Amino acid sequence: MIVVFSLSLIQGQKDLFPLTTWPVDSPAAPSSQIDYSCLSYVVMGIYLSTPKTDKLSEDGENARIRYGLSSMQGWRAAMEDAHAALPDLDDSTSFFGVYDGHGGKVVAKFCAKYLHTQVLKQEASCPGDFGSSVQKAFLRMDEMMRGQRGWRELSVLGDRINKFTGMIEGLIWSPRGVDSNEHVDDWGFEEGPHSDFIGPTSGCTACVAVIRNNQLIVANAGDSRCVISRKGQAYGLSRDHKPELEVERERILKAGGFVHAGRVNGSLNLSRAIGDMEFKQNKFLPADKQIITANPDITIVDLSEDDEFVVLACDGVWDCMSNQQLVDFIHEHINTERSLSAVCEKVLDRCLAPSTAGGEGCDNMTIILVKFNHPLNSNSPQMEHSSTQVGP
Repeated sequence: MIVVFSLSLIQGQKDLFPLTTWPVDSPAAPSSQIDYSCLSYVVMGIYLSTPKTDKLSEDGENARIRYGLSSMQGWRAAMEDAHAALPDLDDSTSFFGVYDGHGGKVVAKFCAKYLHTQVLKQEASCPGDFGSSVQKAFLRMDEMMRGQRGWRELSVLGDRINKFTGMIEGLIWSPRGVDSNEHVDDWGFEEGPHSDFIGPTSGCTACVAVIRNNQLIVANAGDSRCVISRKGQAYGLSRDHKPELEVERERILKAGGFVHAGRVNGSLNLSRAIGDMEFKQNKFLPADKQIITANPDITIVDLSEDDEFVVLACDGVWDCMSNQQLVDFIHEHINTERSLSAVCEKVLDRCLAPSTAGGEGCDNMTIILVKFNHPLNSNSPQMEHSSTQVGP
């Protein structure tokens, strides 16, 4: 069988797809016309010949928590993950997030730079419901990436040529006289050559965990995941958003999209993400009803003495380990390694595939491990979910 493949990163596809197939002995098979060197180049464009195993790792702590994190490019040709770790977002809040980019790195980097700041801005404007503030911050990312200002910010986070252009346009078009209060949303409108920019065609998943006083607030859009260890038992605090899920498929169809081969419009294998703006152009529907939505599921946990740690990771890790397998692996090493980031590094080494033959273990990988300091003052280990029941 001769197969001609095409790779599209514009719409966030992560895999090679056969465009056309012919039996080898078919007279229609244009074997003499196929440039196999080009096919090899496409394949190598996804995976490197040897993985990049250098890791970006970090540790930190405060009175409430200790954390460690690590990220690794692995077999992928580019690193498209980003993360944020702020143990002291404010006096009572710690924030952690993993952002898994597809079709490029800029949306993930944008979220790592701005999403946590928007959480505080949303809370300042409407205090009292922190889960709602996190939800609004997710949706705000799409709004902020539109127009001249959005184009400029994404350009600065992109490649070198775009960085230079973005900085030049920033000097010319950036708004003047904005409020300096850091909790005021001063994302001003800018006139300029990209004022009609609808937003990026690339996107990212987002999974964040916010520890505020004695509560854990988890928000997720996409297939990154958050899991808590309670007395050694793994409990999932997020749900992978895949287009074959009934609630996701129903929204996609109502918005005018379709699902083919487990992919939205035959392209994206996620049903929720930040960015991917070509899927969010129905002017008659709100943001949470679009074909692809950034609207996250929110899970709120009242922390108890039984809660040991929480772990966030992109799908590059979860493709290789189940919730319970990862929790067991962390328990096996958490008391013997020198730091929490060293535990995270062991997880990445454990997940890295020896070759690209199988696909699993070949993605970018990012993991954040947050250990709770005890005692805690919570009276109840109950979990509250905004939209869906999750579990081990």
